[in-house]
Amino acid sequence: MKFLIASDIHGSKFYAEKLAERFREEKADQLILLGDIYNHGPRNPLPEGYDPMGVAAVLNKLADKLTVVKGNCDSDVDTMISDFEFVSEAVIFENGKKIFLQHGDRFSIDQLPKNCGDAFVYGHYHTGFIRRVGQLVVANCGSISLPKGGTPNSYLVLEKGEFILKDMDGKEISRMMLG
Repeated sequence: MKFLIASDIHGSKFYAEKLAERFREEKADQLILLGDIYNHGPRNPLPEGYDPMGVAAVLNKLADKLTVVKGNCDSDVDTMISDFEFVSEAVIFENGKKIFLQHGDRFSIDQLPKNCGDAFVYGHYHTGFIRRVGQLVVANCGSISLPKGGTPNSYLVLEKGEFILKDMDGKEISRMMLG
């Protein structure tokens, strides 16, 4: 199975449409969103093409292929415009490996969750990377709409036990095998 993992759309219909395009072009089976879907947040500028209802329209078309983890900027009212559920965290299994998913507001590379398996993936910080901490792979998919720290707009692909961090044009930034 091929997963595309992204985070921090923050209400940008422009980037939600780019993400849907990347999902199709990557030929991924599942789209995992790690929170902060509609709202820009009080510390963030408005992203390009800010249109939360437009984001809902784009994502609702993909509802049967979505797993959505709730972020710190997501509220209960967001479920009223969504044809999908928000969960607090998720676990997926790929190539015999356990991957723990959370937005990143409770856990990070500096505060890892207990018993998270072979990998921990999060967003929240808007800076994409893939690193190894002991035997654990830790990855941040970055932000598709509001990257920080000079990092590009980015997302992750997970397939055949390998993480690949890519920019929104599909260009590879880095990669790492699980295990």
